[in-house]
Amino acid sequence: MKRVKSTLNKMKNHVIKSFKKFKRDHVIREFFKNNTLFLVFILVNVANAYALRIFCMHSIDNYLSWKAILADSIVTIFIGAFGYLIKPKNRFIYYFGFTAFLTAICIINSVYYTFYTSFASISMLSLTQYIGDVGDAVVENVLQLKDLFYLIGPAILIIVHLRLKKKNYYKRVELKSDRRKKTIKTIVVDALLLVIFLITLSSLDISRFTKQWNKEYIVMRFGIYIYQFNDVFTSIQPKINSMFGYDKAKKNFNDYFETSDSMDGENEFTNIFEGKNVIVIHGESMMTNVIGLKFNDQEVTPTLNRLASEGMFFSNFYSQVSVGTSSDTELTFNTSLMPTKSGTAFVSYSDRSYIGIPKLLNEKGYYTFSMHANNADFWNRRAMHKALGYQRFFSKSDYEVLKENTIGLGLSDKSFFEQSVEKIKKVNEENEKWYGLLIMLSNHTPFSEVEKYGEFPVDMKETIVNEDGSTDEVVHNYMEGTKLGNYFKSVHYADSALNEFLEKMDEEGLLDNTVFILYGDHDARLPKKDYNLLYNYDKEIDSVLPLDDPNYKAYDSYQYELGRKVPFIIWTKDSKGTNLNFENKNVMGMYDAVATLGNMLGFKNKYTLGHDIYNIKENNIVVFPNGNWMTNKMYYNSQKEEYLPLSEEAISEEEIAKNTDYTNNLLDISNDIIVFDLLNEDKNKEKEKKK
Repeated sequence: MKRVKSTLNKMKNHVIKSFKKFKRDHVIREFFKNNTLFLVFILVNVANAYALRIFCMHSIDNYLSWKAILADSIVTIFIGAFGYLIKPKNRFIYYFGFTAFLTAICIINSVYYTFYTSFASISMLSLTQYIGDVGDAVVENVLQLKDLFYLIGPAILIIVHLRLKKKNYYKRVELKSDRRKKTIKTIVVDALLLVIFLITLSSLDISRFTKQWNKEYIVMRFGIYIYQFNDVFTSIQPKINSMFGYDKAKKNFNDYFETSDSMDGENEFTNIFEGKNVIVIHGESMMTNVIGLKFNDQEVTPTLNRLASEGMFFSNFYSQVSVGTSSDTELTFNTSLMPTKSGTAFVSYSDRSYIGIPKLLNEKGYYTFSMHANNADFWNRRAMHKALGYQRFFSKSDYEVLKENTIGLGLSDKSFFEQSVEKIKKVNEENEKWYGLLIMLSNHTPFSEVEKYGEFPVDMKETIVNEDGSTDEVVHNYMEGTKLGNYFKSVHYADSALNEFLEKMDEEGLLDNTVFILYGDHDARLPKKDYNLLYNYDKEIDSVLPLDDPNYKAYDSYQYELGRKVPFIIWTKDSKGTNLNFENKNVMGMYDAVATLGNMLGFKNKYTLGHDIYNIKENNIVVFPNGNWMTNKMYYNSQKEEYLPLSEEAISEEEIAKNTDYTNNLLDISNDIIVFDLLNEDKNKEKEKKK
């Protein structure tokens, strides 16, 4: 009897458990059934956000970043919650509209990251006016198949919608009070998730979120949607801060420069070029890695090679550009200021006061001019060149631009230089001393007009001796047909144009009392896989060496970053074999140009953020707009919070912390100088009077 009773109790318990499980499963099924559209909306948009991070940032930390997934879920759940307030028959329009919006965010950032290795900012909307001028470059070099992946999400939502429509899903009757309850319950759940998310944040997470410098880190921790919404706020914040945050910015500015010594001290190069004419070449997309490179014993850049071997060659020189690319370089080279936190100085802050090299040389009796055969308003150069101190800007309207003498975005470099020499000749006749900037154009992405660059094979040739003693020449395509290969053809053309310019200048006697300066404005932003092919090609297999081959040269993301350096050369006609003829291997940034050249030419800008490389030497630090920095000892990646050693010297945590604080402070000071117009003495005096 006891056994029977025990068996009955077990059966009873089993039935109860089964009923509860059935009820629970039924509830779950009903939940999914009644909230299908809402759940699919969450799923596709969180999946798109995750895919964006996977496509852009290749690291284990990023792949496993549950914080970003949670953050993206919180945003989409919050948006989705308000869909319940809408009647079922109109709910799809709401969810699809927001899905289209969030998908657009992913696509824009995916395309943007390919070119800038950073995420997009709302402040860059002001630059859309320039897209038409570089449209081909965007299509050929930036838009990729991965950028269309995000369209799968909206397509899935449409398919689910059509299936639900067939099942009369939208004909359900939901009371207004029930819809309101659903919204409130969903927001409460979302709020709990938000609390969990906030509890997990570290002080470093919060600091970087508020500063918004390190965009990769923010997206990795906060997801793309929170980043983008925060970006909207930070993009309008400067306009608000410029009205309310002046006093704090001014104090930090004063404190910083009271202890700055970037221009202090003389050295063997002090005033060595004082009174000489100056020609500066802005080398579009010129990179240091082309110097010394050969294909079949033919030099890619024979002119750059000669200038580097005869003058001062700074072989570890880095541009410090952000989203403003060439315009950022012009700003930093001339003023030693870094790119702004949001927008670009050239477009967003052209009404500020700047202390540029041209303005400083004006005060020393120089006539200053700039030359660029492009539209004067591209990158707002017409206004900014005046603000920097150029007295004359020769732009597209000053040149004869015919269809047969154009390459890429406009007038070919050879025609540009040829026409410019005549203008410089006239400037020289009318002025005792002068300073001129010439901005090259032909070597601009997408490097696709190879038929206009002239013959320069980027293949690999070898001579094979046959058994009968005859020989055959075998050609391996190697870099032919790759974007990097086309770049080498393009830069070879630009180098040839540069040589013709120097020869013509010399013929006219314009190099006799002139200092020639050349800098690359930024790297060419070419695929890493092409560099892998360049350094690891094996003619025997007509492909890249396998990873386990002892001759395989690793070319990871760090090598790619370090390989983005650009040439900086100071040369005179008679510098070869003198104390002006050497290679400087210390790391140097674009913002060091003002102090270094100022010492040589005899001008001073006490508000420079860089250093005279001959004073600071091996102790220099190069700060990048994304918060990364480098010294002779290491390259520090602030996104990953890790470093790559560049020497055998010991590296301490204290040193890393010190340089990171220095980097963050410098970026803030530079941004404040521009945003609050702190170099405008009249405005500063007026503010002081009002106190």
